[in-house]
Amino acid sequence: MRLGLALGYWGRGPDPRHLELAQEAERLGYDSVWTAESWGSDAFTPLTWIAAHTSRIRLGTAIAQMAARSPTTTAMHALTLDHLSGGRMMLGLGLSGPQVVEGWYGRPFPRSPLTATREYVDVVRQVLRREGPVEKDGRFHAHPYRGEDATGLGKPLKPITHPLRADLPVLLGAEGPKNITQTTRIADGWLPLYWSPTRADAYEASLTDLPEDFVIAPMARVTVCDDVAEGLLPVKAMLGFYIGGMGHAKRNFHADLMARMGYADEARRVQELFLAGRREEAVLAVPDAFADEISLVGPRGRIAERLELWRKGPVTDLLALAPDPHTLRVLAELNS
Repeated sequence: MRLGLALGYWGRGPDPRHLELAQEAERLGYDSVWTAESWGSDAFTPLTWIAAHTSRIRLGTAIAQMAARSPTTTAMHALTLDHLSGGRMMLGLGLSGPQVVEGWYGRPFPRSPLTATREYVDVVRQVLRREGPVEKDGRFHAHPYRGEDATGLGKPLKPITHPLRADLPVLLGAEGPKNITQTTRIADGWLPLYWSPTRADAYEASLTDLPEDFVIAPMARVTVCDDVAEGLLPVKAMLGFYIGGMGHAKRNFHADLMARMGYADEARRVQELFLAGRREEAVLAVPDAFADEISLVGPRGRIAERLELWRKGPVTDLLALAPDPHTLRVLAELNS
C-alpha cells in the first residue's frame, strides 16, 4: 500500500506548513501529494507551487471540480502541469453537489450525473490522446458548441501542445454505488471520500471485476497522539461540515454515504443540528465510532494495529491528512 499526503484546500488563507509537509513526504518516500478545492483556493495552483519545490513525488488533485472548468480547460491544466513536473501529474475529478455547482459555479447541476461525468472524462481523454480534433455531441458537453445561441463558426480543434502522456491517470471521486461502478469502467482509479476497512462490503458490489492496476485511494486523517478522543475532534469537525453543510437537507451525497455505512440516524441528526445553526452540537453528534473507523488516530501502537486492517483490503494508496512531520514519519515507518 503506497502512501500519499493529502493537503486539502485552504481555509482563510494559505497554510505555510503545506510546502514543508510536501517536501518531508517526498524525503520519507511518500508516493504522492494531493490538493483539493471547494469554493475558495483552487486545486492546480498550489500543486504547481509544490511541483516547483519537489522533484520526485507524484502530484494529484483530489479533487478538481468538474463544474469549475470545461473538460478541455481541465485537460489543459493537467497536460501543462504534467510537462512542467516531468510527468508527475494525476488528475482527480469530482462532480460535487447541487449546492456548490449551482450556488458557487452558477451552473445547472446535471440531471444525469453519470452521463455528465462520462462525457467529461471522454473529452479529457480525447485531449490527452491528441489523435484528432476534439469532437463530442454530448448531452452536457458539446465540442464544438452547437446550441441555439451558437454562431455556427466553431470548429473541432486538437491541442496545440502535445501532451507529455496520453495515459495521464484520471481518477474520480464517486460516492453512489452506480457512480463507483462507472468509475471502475472509465477511470484509472477511485478516490473514496470515506473508507472504513471494517466495512469494505459496503462497496463490494460496485468493485467487481476491477481492471488491472486500478487505484483505490481513500483519504484518512492520521494523527499520532495519546488522547484518542481529542485526536478525533478534527475528524468529527470535518464530518460535521461535510454531512451538515455541504449539501441541501433533501440532497446531500455525503450524508447519504454515511447512512449507507450504517449511521443513518446519526447522519440525519448531524444534518438537523448543522442546518439549524447549532454547529458545535452537530460536530459533537458525530459518533466517535464512525470518526475512528475512517481515520488512524491514537498512539503509535494503536495506529500500527489498525493500519494492518487497511493493508488487508483493496486499498492501493492511503492518502493521509497528516497535520505534522512527526505523524508523517511514524506512518512511513509503520508502512515500510
